[in-house]
Order: sequence, then C-alpha cells, then structure tokens
Amino acid sequence: MDDRVPRVPEQKRPGSLREPETLRFDVLGPVRARRGDEPLATGSPQQRALLAALLLREGRTATAAELIDALWGEESPSQALAAVRTYASRLRKVLDPGVLVSESGGYAVRGLGEGSLDLAVAQEWAAEAEKAKATGALDRARELLNRALGLWDGEALAGVPGPYAEAQRVRLEEWRLGLLESRLDMDLEQGRHAEAVSELTALTAAYPLRERLRELLMLALYRSGRQAEALAVYADTRRLLAEELGVDPRAGLRELQQRILQADPDLAEPSASQSEPSATAVRPAQLPATVPDFTGRSSFVTELSQVLAGASGDGGEGGRVMAVSALAGIGGVGKTTLAVHVAHQARPAFPDGQLYVDLQGAGSRSAEPETVLGAFLRALGTADSAIPDTLEERAALYRSTLDGRRVLVLLDNAKDAAQVRPLLPGTEGCAALVTSRVRMVDLAGAHLVDLDVMSPEEALALFTKIVGEERVASERKAALDVVAACGFLPLAIRIAASRLAARRTWTVSVLAAKLADERRRLDELQAGDLAVKATFELGYGQLEPAQARAFRLLGLADGPDMSLSAAAAVLDLPPEETEDLLESLVDTSLLESAAPGRYRFHDLVRLYARACAERDESRPGERGAAMSRVLDFYLATTAQVYAIEHPRDRLVDDLEPTSYPGLRFTEGSAALDWLYTEAGPLLACVRQAAGTERLGRAVDLLWAAKDLTESGANSHQYETTARATCDATRAMGDERAEGRARTVLSDVLLVSGRIQQAEDEAQVAMALAEAAHDATAVSWVANNRGLICLHQSRFGDGKAFFDQALEGLRAAGNRPFEATALGNLSRAYLGMGNTDKAVEIARRGLAAHSEIGRSVRLANSHFALGVALTQAGRHAEALTEFSGALAIFNEHRQRLWEGVTNFRIAQVHLAASRPAQAAQHAELALTLGCIGGDRMRGNVLTLLGRALAELAQVDRARACWQDALTLFEQSGAPESDSVRGLLAHASAA
Repeated sequence: MDDRVPRVPEQKRPGSLREPETLRFDVLGPVRARRGDEPLATGSPQQRALLAALLLREGRTATAAELIDALWGEESPSQALAAVRTYASRLRKVLDPGVLVSESGGYAVRGLGEGSLDLAVAQEWAAEAEKAKATGALDRARELLNRALGLWDGEALAGVPGPYAEAQRVRLEEWRLGLLESRLDMDLEQGRHAEAVSELTALTAAYPLRERLRELLMLALYRSGRQAEALAVYADTRRLLAEELGVDPRAGLRELQQRILQADPDLAEPSASQSEPSATAVRPAQLPATVPDFTGRSSFVTELSQVLAGASGDGGEGGRVMAVSALAGIGGVGKTTLAVHVAHQARPAFPDGQLYVDLQGAGSRSAEPETVLGAFLRALGTADSAIPDTLEERAALYRSTLDGRRVLVLLDNAKDAAQVRPLLPGTEGCAALVTSRVRMVDLAGAHLVDLDVMSPEEALALFTKIVGEERVASERKAALDVVAACGFLPLAIRIAASRLAARRTWTVSVLAAKLADERRRLDELQAGDLAVKATFELGYGQLEPAQARAFRLLGLADGPDMSLSAAAAVLDLPPEETEDLLESLVDTSLLESAAPGRYRFHDLVRLYARACAERDESRPGERGAAMSRVLDFYLATTAQVYAIEHPRDRLVDDLEPTSYPGLRFTEGSAALDWLYTEAGPLLACVRQAAGTERLGRAVDLLWAAKDLTESGANSHQYETTARATCDATRAMGDERAEGRARTVLSDVLLVSGRIQQAEDEAQVAMALAEAAHDATAVSWVANNRGLICLHQSRFGDGKAFFDQALEGLRAAGNRPFEATALGNLSRAYLGMGNTDKAVEIARRGLAAHSEIGRSVRLANSHFALGVALTQAGRHAEALTEFSGALAIFNEHRQRLWEGVTNFRIAQVHLAASRPAQAAQHAELALTLGCIGGDRMRGNVLTLLGRALAELAQVDRARACWQDALTLFEQSGAPESDSVRGLLAHASAA
C-alpha cells in the first residue's frame, strides 16, 4: 500500500450546503459512515479496516492483494481473499449504489459528494489556512486551523486493526500535531502567549520529546514575563533528550535559550503582530479628529514638529531619541487642539500607531496611570489575561511592547509629572506629546512649551473661519471687539463664533453688543482659570432656562461620564426630554457626547457648571435633591442587578429605601452589562456622598455592587471607595453605616488575600454592627470572619463564626445566603478532619441553592461540594461539581472565581495522578487570576511545580516554587516553609 500521508480526491468546498441524505464518512476518529444524520452499520473491525483503506486510496482501485496486506500484513489467514470479498459485499449493501465498485479484481470507493469525508474537509481547511497565513491574515488562518483540528474525534482510525491502519494513524497524528504547532505559532505571533502557556504545558506533557512544542512553550513563558520557567523548560528538555535518546536539543532550541539568556529584544515582540491586517488594535489610531478650521500657531507647530522629527528619524539624526514635548497653559488656550493638529501632521513618521488619552488632570479624580496603561496595552494588541495587575508591571510591559516600534503617544490634560512618567515610552523612535495646566519642570528631558492666548490677528482669523468671510468683512471692527471680549482665548472665540454661525439673523454687531456687559467681568477675572470661567459665561448666558438648569445640575455629579438614564434622574425628567436637552448642550460645545447615550463634561466646564449651580440655582435644596435622585437611581438599579444575580437573597430588603426608581431588567446579561458599564460613575457617586446626609444610602450602594470586586473588575477603584466611606462614616459617628462600610472593606481585603487586614476590619465591623443592632451586617461579618479563620487554619473558630452567621440568616429567612454559609461551614469540617460531615453539609447547601434556581451562588455551592469530595478522594464526583461551578462562574463573569475553580480542578487531577491535566488547569488559573491575591497565586505556582515535577520537568518546577516562595515571603504566608522544603528536596535530587 502507498505509505504517503493520505490525500483524498479533491472535492467541492466544505462550507457549501449538502443534501440531507448525502453519505458521509469519518476517519479522524472511529471509522464511521452516515446517511444524513443516520449512522450506518460498518461491521466488524476488519470490515471497517477495509472501508478505511478504500477511503484513503484517493478513489484509486486497491487490488485484492493490496487489501489483504493492508488488513493482515504477512500473517494473513488462508481464507483472506474470501473474507475481503465478504466484507466488500456487506459494505456494498449498506452504502449507496455505485459507491463501492469492483474493478480489475479489486475495489474502489467512488462518487463521494462534497464534504463527504472529514479528512478531505480538514485538508482543504488546512490549505486555505496556509494561504491566509501567507497573506498575513492570521486571524482567518487560526480560525481555519481550529476548524480543521476540531474534526478530530480522538485517535484517527480508532480501533481499526492492520498494519496499514497503524501506519496511517501515525502519519495522521503527525499531521495533526503539525497543524497544532502551526496554530500555536500563530497564537504567539499575535501576542496570545499567556493563553498559549496552559495548552502548551499540557501538550509538552503528552509529547515530551517533541522539541517544537518545547520551543513554543519557552517562547510563550518568556513573553509572559516568566523567564526563569522558560530557561527551566530548556534544562528539562536537555536532560530528557540525553536520558531517553542520548542526543542534545536541536539547534533552534539551543539558539532560543541563548536569546533568552541575552534578553534579546526581538523575542519580546511577536514577529507578525504589525502585519496582521485583521488585528487592527495592534496598530492603534486613537487621535481625535483635528479641527478643520485650525488657525495660526505656526511657530509652535514648527517647534513641536522639529522635536517629533528627532524621534522619528526625519530630523536627520537617525531617530536616536525618545522625544517628549509638554505643552502648558490655562484652560481654553488651545493646548489639545494644537497637540492633536501637530500629531496628525506627524502621523506618517509614526507608522506603528498613535495612542491618545484624556488624563482628566483638571478634575478632582484624575485618571489612574495603571488604568490608562491597561487601555494602551489592549490597544497595542495585548490580551486582557496578559495584562499584569500592578502599575510597575504594566509600565514595564508597555515599554517592552513599544520597543522597536514607532508610536506617538498624546497624553492630554495631565495632572502632573508623576501621572505622566509611567505612560512615557522608553525607547528611541517613539514620542510623547503632553498637555497640562501646569508647567512640568520636573519631567526630566521634556521639551517645555508655554502656550499663551492667540494674537489678535490669529484670533480674528479663527473667528472668520467659523463665521464666514462674508459676514465678518463688513463688520471688521465689531469682530475685533468680539475676539477682544473673549480675551483671545481660542475656546471662548470658538463658542462665540459658533453661536453666531448658528444664528443667521444675528449680525456681528449684535454679538458684540451681547458681549459688552460680560467684558466687565473679564476685566475683573483676568488671571488663570477665571479667564476660562468668563469665557464659558458667553455660552451659558445664551442658554434657554431648561438648558441652563440641565447644565448646572448635570455638572454636580462626579464620574468619568454619565448615562442618559442617570442624567434623567439628576434632572427629574423623562428620558426623551432629557436626551433633547443634552443633545442641545452638545451642540453648544458645553457638553460632549462620549458615546451613544453617554455624556461628559470637559473638566473645566464641569467646574464652571458647579459654580453656576451655586450662584444661580434659586430653588432651595435643588442641588441636594438632584444628587439624592441620582444616588437613588444607582441604588435602586444596583439592587435589582443584585436581586437578579442573587435571587431571593434578603440583602436587598435591608438596604436604605429609595424615592427615585431605577432601571428594570428582563435578563441577567443586560443587568451585568449595566453594572460593569456604570462602575466608574457608580463608585464616583458613592465617594461624592461621603460626608453628606446621603452617606447611609451610599454605603448600601457600595454593598449591593460587591460583585464588582469579586469579578476582578474595578477592584482598585472599589477598594479606594470602600476606604473613603469608612473614613466618612467614622467622622460622622454613624455606627450602622460604618459597620456596613467596614464589612464591605473586609470583603475586598479577603478577595485580594490580605487576610490580617481583613481580620482587623472585620473585628471593628462586628462590634459596630452589634452596637447598631444591624442583624444583616452581623451575619455577613460572621461569615467573613469564618472565612478568615479558614485561611488562618483556625477551623474550630471558623465553625463557631459560621454557626453564628447561620443562626442570624435563618432568623432573617435569608435562605440563599444560608446555603452559601453551609458551603463555607463544610470547609471548616474539612479542616477539622470530619470529611463525611463536610460532604453532607455541602450537599445540603447545594440542594438549597438548586431549589432557588441557577445563580452565581449555586456555583459557590458546587464549588464547596467539589472541595469536600476532593478531600474525600472521590475525584470523578469532585470534577463534576467543579465543572458545574465553572460554567456558572463564566456565565456570570466571575473571572477570579473561574481561576480558583481551575486551581481546584488541578488539585483533583494531581491527586488522581494526572499531572499533565493538573498543569494545564493550573496555568489557566494563573492566566485568569484567583480569589486570594498573591497568596493564592503562590499556591497555584506551588501546585503547578508539583505537577511539572511529576512530568520530569524539574527545572521548571523549581522555577515555579521559587516564584511561589517570593510571593509567600512578601505576604508572610505560612506556606513558605513547605515550599522551601520542596526546593531543598529538588536541589538534593
């Protein structure tokens, strides 16, 4: 028989529609035949071997002698020819007429329809993938390869006897692995290294001598910031090859090790990330649109362009610098407009992209550098799972990502140099433009530019471009009066000119007359921001009463932006009327439309709006009422989200009452979408209510939004807000509110693994809740303290706290939380060595949650039972529970819980002597993150090391344990001693 990699006759494209009754055959798994969706009987193993041999003959005739050799080899029975004829006859009866034909003393399979053989489909998809890869369309190539690989259903030709089938199994498996390596190679080219580590860890365990997989794993680990593990993989591979085959690693693997040791910068970046046309985020183009009527500033444009040319290499010096220019000036002077204009002109010199961010430095809540770096890394093609948590790690990854690229970064509206420094590129060829209200004299190496108001000629030219030459030419003096009244500030000129351009019945003189009264105020406010305030008066004074009220009240709310629904609450108006008002304010440039249905103020305009509210809001208490309504809106809506996510939980019944209604949701996905979209404005609303009579509702809002921190989203902002509410409630002497605030803070600290701090807060929270007779908070804190005891191995104390929580929850009729507490109690029994009791109690909790319905807490109960079953040694049952938990956590976007569940699955696999699967799930846990912060990450690394050690990857295991030890020592965790023992044992081995 032909021993080439099998190739089947060319068929029509597999994606086209098939007739319902088309014959279909599978060889990439068990050999099967189907007519439509009906399986056909293919007979005995030898009969299936005959069918497989004919299917893989590419439509050519196989002689009887060839078929006998294929089925039996040199040990054929005496009646082999008769047996072949019998098998062929039986198959002919099952298949369609004319499919299995007799010819020249042999047999052939002919007339297969389109997409009839899974191998043919896989071959065509693989060929298309190769073409897509050649054109740089890596996303398309990956998709095609994944589809091809998805056609395998276990081992090819499974259960088929005979030497021919065995040879083809080997070749098909080799082909499959080649396709898999090609797809993984594209994963790394596109920056998906963090996700690839888990799959490659499992594959290297399954195919330990396959060097290409080891090479890909080394590269993936290195690009994930795990250099020590990458080098350890090489050491493990070298030892294994020497022991098993007596050879050294191939040249490519040795070269990669040397490049890692030398920190070769070319390794840090995927080679094809810049040429992938479908991955548009890899080449960001984030610059805002430049204004079509940009006027003047020619000297500044020239100066800044020359600085940028020094970075791009267009200045004749070879691109030897990383250029930073910082523009400073008062609000409204045109810093952003100038920077955007210069950046657009410089775009050809920075072909790898342009990044932009508004740092909100003029407001009370400037953008946090780590948040900005996360957005920049995503725009540059970094997967969410590959973005580290800390500012320092994100800044380092950002600089590494930009290394070798030519990218322009525009940092608009910066607060100070400290905010800017982490956001600067670190290598030549890149450049940064910074705008700020302050001169950044402490920004080392920056080219400083002080931007003043326009000259009268430039101001008049700008005014004329907006209004039109015809209207200005006949009233030149009046036009000069207008720009002078604007103080030659570009923003003021633009507002005034836009008003005139929108009113065809006005003359320039009419506008000048309207501005005459305002000049006295401008004369009195001639310094700094006061000039900006006078400029905004021009637009505000021309608003209709309803517009002016909306402008004033909307400016009261903090936050990065505001939804239409929240704005309607502030104004106490229907959404339709609110939208009309907001869009009219957008037309005046006093409000910006951040996205459909979302609005924001420029920071300085917001300050001016608040000043107007203080000055002009005539109705007593209207400002407080507006803020109360938006707080009610957030609290009522968040309570409904909580009720959907936690059905029948009584917490929502014990929150502060609200007077203004919230949104209503019909399904959980929309509710979660709202919660995560509104996280920034919602938390800002809580912080703003600190120190006011609204503080009790604000604390309850924070409590109801607790899923934000358990999901891993907005964790830093949530913690900052929780600490602010603790300080505010203590200052106000509100025991009930402070008890709840500290309960929330203890939750946050538990999630992040800061156990002692969580204990300190929980103790204070318990005392305050008991003093305030707040039964809900007492039960919640008792549960938290029980969890803290589990982390501290104080299982008896933990049981006592869980019993206290259960008593309160039963008294309150809070059945869902009671079921959750039962799951926690089961873990206390595990710690005390009573496994049977732990399983029983965990089952009770799961039964209670199952009665209530599918919710995120049902996942917690599956998880708790899985933990108990693991300790009981009932591994298959434990995996079933963890799989159920994982599906629900994923559905409810609880990323950190997904991570810790993968860790528990890894524990089960390791206990069941399946180290390859254990390593794969441990890698997934590292990628997702876990409840418990760095301490839990240390536990995952420890387990990963154990799995790798069992796979004879000792050097990589040692690297994992060393990383774990560092994390444990930093947190003072007791696991340090056990890890030191593992390292000592590995060194002695």
